Order: sequence, then structure tokens, then C-alpha cells
Amino acid sequence: MMAVSQQDLALIGAIADGLPRTARPYRDVGARLGLDEAAVIDGLKSLIDRGVIRRFGVVVRHHTLGYTANAMAVWDVPDDDVGRIARKMAEVPYVTLCYRRPRRLPQWRYNLFCMVHGVARDAVRDQVEHLAGRLGLLETPREILFSLRQFKQRGAHYLTCERAAE
Repeated sequence: MMAVSQQDLALIGAIADGLPRTARPYRDVGARLGLDEAAVIDGLKSLIDRGVIRRFGVVVRHHTLGYTANAMAVWDVPDDDVGRIARKMAEVPYVTLCYRRPRRLPQWRYNLFCMVHGVARDAVRDQVEHLAGRLGLLETPREILFSLRQFKQRGAHYLTCERAAE
């Protein structure tokens, strides 16, 4: 069990439902906690460095922004090359997620997944083909799986002492 201070718990609780949508969200979180902006940023860095918070990022609501053609491109790449290919995929601006998953043979042969968002399905198909060409994967088996439904997206929620008592 790692040591977590009361200030750590207060900071986790303050961001549990997301950062304020303001020009200076860390300053505004700090104002609620009696901390300055730098202390909030340093506190979050410390939580990440210690592994208390594993990821800190943004949940983008693609539909709200007009990106309604959302697809998971799945690839069957050689296992010994998946890390290198995934790193190159993740560098492409229109790839928003890229990760490896185990194959589930014989039903599921794919081991590399990347998310592509677009305003039209044809544009997404073109981006996936461009990606295949750019990375030398034109002959690599792949599929493009378009989203049929939108699920509620939310960030990570951490259990703090205050929430545990509720």
C-alpha cells in the first residue's frame, strides 16, 4: 500500500469529476483547496510519478465536435513487430488511441487496435488506407469497425475517504 496524504486525497477528490472548464483549471482547483496553481500541478505530477494516478488525460466527446464516423481499425501484425508499429501509428495525428490486445484465435486474429474519428465514413476509410500505406501495411489483414452506438464516456474515478464514507 502506498502512502497517500490527506492533501493527496483532497486533490484526488477535487478532480474526481473532471477539471473545471475554465482558462486556468489548476488555479481554480487550487482555490477550492487553499493551494496555489503550482502546488496543484506539482501535486498531480507527484500522484502520477508515484503511480497513485496511472493516467491523466482528456475525454473528448467526438460526437459533440461533429465527428460521427468513429471507427476502430484492427490489424493483424506480427507479434514481434507490434510495439514498433503501434508507436508509429500513435504518432499519426488522426489516430486517437492505439493499443495492443491478445489475439483470440481462431475467432479473432487481430492484435493491434487504433481509433480513428471523422466526419464521414469515407474519410475514415481513406485515413486508414493512408495509415496502411504510410506504415507499409497495405498487405496486412485489417478491418474497420464503425461505431453503431455512442456510450457514455467518463474519466477515471478514484475512491477517496470522503466518498468511501458516503
